[in-house]
Amino acid sequence: MVNSVKRAFAILTLLGIKGRMTLSQLCRELKIPKSTAFSILETLEHEQAVAREEETGMYTLGIRLLELGQEAQQNFELRRVASPILQQLNREIDETVHLTVLDNDVVLYVDCYESSKRLRTYSVIGVRAPLYCTAVGKAILAFLDYDEQMRIINRMQFQQFTPNTITDRDALLRNLEEVRQRGYSVDDIEHEEGVRCVGAPIYNNKGRVCASLSISGPASRITTERIEDFGQKAISTAQEISRRLGYRNTAVHAR
Repeated sequence: MVNSVKRAFAILTLLGIKGRMTLSQLCRELKIPKSTAFSILETLEHEQAVAREEETGMYTLGIRLLELGQEAQQNFELRRVASPILQQLNREIDETVHLTVLDNDVVLYVDCYESSKRLRTYSVIGVRAPLYCTAVGKAILAFLDYDEQMRIINRMQFQQFTPNTITDRDALLRNLEEVRQRGYSVDDIEHEEGVRCVGAPIYNNKGRVCASLSISGPASRITTERIEDFGQKAISTAQEISRRLGYRNTAVHAR
């Protein structure tokens, strides 16, 4: 175990119980040297996990913890709601189904149900992947608010994974417009050789895209002729998850 991490959690836990404490009080309660505690608190303050009152010098829990708590709660609720629906889709088509959320400028895989076939894509829960060359990524990116979408795109560092990978801004923008028009996204062997995926956006009760799902498998099974069928299945599944999350307009969004 990493002692500094353990001590950071001990500080956060104690602040959660006490509410407000000085450096000296924290050191006395936790039996931590003042220099060590100050160093940890300085890092936590920089990350907005704690805040320091200028007038009193007392520390409190920071806004970032509230944000993280809300994100954790939303992701837990998303997985709880989506799980039986994704399992049903997985049983119906027997291809691997993924669930992802936006994590800064990438997607984070949070759930997966694998195909039973020997040749299949495997679980990548906890893995992060680019937005511009994955079906799950493009499904989220295409339906974000325009300003947020452009901020993310302008920060992108494109990397070529396969000969089909989109590697420039204009090509990505054209692809995202196609996604908005048809309602689902396609990873046409853009991220992994031999793998094709289709994805669709999931909306929360505030009407914002909050996640995405994908159907993925070998390009030999998810052929170009079957993309439309898989795309419609992805849309209808995403719509049902969105509805159960409290979203009231399951029409495809387009700008």
